[in-house]
Amino acid sequence: MSLMAPTDETQSRKLADEKVLVLDFGSQYAQLIARRVREQNVYCEIVRHDLTAERIKEIAPKGIILSGGPSSVYETAAPKCDPAIFRLGIPLLGICYGMQLACEALGGEVESTPSREYGRAECKITSHSELFDGVPEEMQVWMSHGDQVSKVSDQFIPLASTATCPFAAVKHQELPVYGLQFHPEVTHTPEGSKVLGNFLSSVCGCGGLWKLGDFAAQQIAEIRQRVGNDRVICGLSGGVDSSVVAALLYQAIGSQLSCILVDNGLLRKGEVETVIEEFSGHFKTDLHVVRAEEQFLSDLAGITDPQEKRTRIGHAFIDCFKAEATKIEGAHYLAQGTLYPDVIESGAATDGPAATIKTHHNVGGLPDELGFELIEPLRDLFKDEVRKLGLQLGLPEDLVWRHPFPGPGLAVRCLGEVTKERLDILREADAIVVGEIKSHGLYRSTAQAFAVLLPVQSVGVMGDARTYADTLAIRCVDTDDFMTADWSRLPYDLLAQMSTRIINEVVGVNRVVYDISSKPPATIEWE
Repeated sequence: MSLMAPTDETQSRKLADEKVLVLDFGSQYAQLIARRVREQNVYCEIVRHDLTAERIKEIAPKGIILSGGPSSVYETAAPKCDPAIFRLGIPLLGICYGMQLACEALGGEVESTPSREYGRAECKITSHSELFDGVPEEMQVWMSHGDQVSKVSDQFIPLASTATCPFAAVKHQELPVYGLQFHPEVTHTPEGSKVLGNFLSSVCGCGGLWKLGDFAAQQIAEIRQRVGNDRVICGLSGGVDSSVVAALLYQAIGSQLSCILVDNGLLRKGEVETVIEEFSGHFKTDLHVVRAEEQFLSDLAGITDPQEKRTRIGHAFIDCFKAEATKIEGAHYLAQGTLYPDVIESGAATDGPAATIKTHHNVGGLPDELGFELIEPLRDLFKDEVRKLGLQLGLPEDLVWRHPFPGPGLAVRCLGEVTKERLDILREADAIVVGEIKSHGLYRSTAQAFAVLLPVQSVGVMGDARTYADTLAIRCVDTDDFMTADWSRLPYDLLAQMSTRIINEVVGVNRVVYDISSKPPATIEWE
C-alpha cells in the first residue's frame, strides 16, 4: 500500500487541530489513558504535570486530562498543576488523583478514609451528564484509591456514587471541569471507553480526525522535505519497530534509503534470511549485511555476567555499524525505531514527564557516535499503532506481529558462557517452541514466547545410555504493556509436544522445564 503525502495545508494540520493533553502525576495508567484516547481517533500526548497554563494556551489542546498518581494531594511534596489551568475554559477531566486535585483547587476537601476501594466496585449514576450519555445507570468500575473527595464546593454537582464513595464522579456548574474517582481507561471498567468517548466528543467537541494513514502521510511529507537529496541510514534488526521505520522511509525517499543489518550470530533461526528477502526482494532497498558473528563471539568469550554481555554487545554493534555506515556516501541521517513509550520513559519529550525512569537504547547514543542527524518517525506512536501502520505499509503479518526480541539477542537467553555451539542448541529449541505455539493457534494470544538455555546439566536416559546434558526452560507470558506479565497457561498437550520434540530433535538437551513466574517479582527475560 502506498501512502501519499497530504495534498493541502488543511490535511497536514489535522493532527494539531485535535490534540488532548494528559498531565502525568506518576500514574501507572498514564500511557493507557493516551492509548484509549487515540482509540477514539483523537491525537493525545502525555506531558509534564507542572506545565504552565501559558504553555498549555500555546499548545491549544481541545481537552486536558489529569492522570491518577500515587501521592496524596494534601501532602506538602505532592505534585500539583498550575491552578490557572482550571480557568482556561479548556474542557478538563480529572481521573482519581486528578479529580481530587481539581476538587481541592476549586474549594473542596480530600481526606484519607477507612473505606478504601481497590478493585471492582458498583457505581450508580445519580445525576444526568453528557459524560454518561448511553451508559447504564448502574455499572461496574475499577477503583484504586485510599483518599477520596470528602467535600465539594457548592459549584460542583455530584454525578455518581458507590457504596463507600459519595463523589465517584462530579461536574463543575460554571467551568468545563469534570472528575472521575474510578479509572475509565482500564478494561475492568467496561463502560470506560464510552465515558472517555463522551468527554472527547460531547465535552471537548472532537470529531475523531486522527488516523494512522494521515499520520503516515504527514511523516512522509516531512521526511522528504527534511532529507532533500541526502541519504538516510536505517539499522535493521528483524523486529517490527525497525522494519516499520524502514518501510515508512522507503515510501518517503525510495532509493535514498540504505539499510544495515548486523548479523552478529545472536539472532533467531532464519532471521537474517527473512530480513534479506523482505528488504532486498520486496522493498528493493539498498541493504548492507555485515557478517560479524566471529567478532561478537570473540568479544563474548568467557563472559557470564549479564550486564557485561550487554555492554560488550553494544560496543561491538557500534563498531560494526559505524564501519559499514562510513562506506555509504552521502549519508547525513540515521533513522531509529524510537517509540512514544521510549520517549516518555527517557524523559526526552520537550513537554514530557519530569522524571527519567530509564535510559532507553533508542534514545540517543548511536547518532552521537556516528555524527549523523537523527530521524525518529515513530516517536509519537505506541506499539499497537506501529503494528497497524506496518500492515498499512505492506509489511507481512508474520513480521508485524512478531514477538519482541531483546537488543542483545540470544546472548541473554543463553545463560552462562555464550558459544556458537550453545547458541545453535538454543536457536533450534527456540524455533520449536515458537513453531508449536503457532501451530496451536496461540501465537497472537500470547505476548512473548521463547526458550532459555540454562547453565545446568542433569542426568538422563536415552535408549539404554546414560546422558548428562543441558536443561532448557520455556518462557511464555501474557501481557498488554510488558510492565507486568503473567505466565501463560498453555495446554498440557502443547507443553508435552514441545518437550518431546526438543529432547528428541535438539542434540545436547535432555530436560525441559516451564517457567511459571510472573512479573513482578520475576522479569520476562532471564537476564
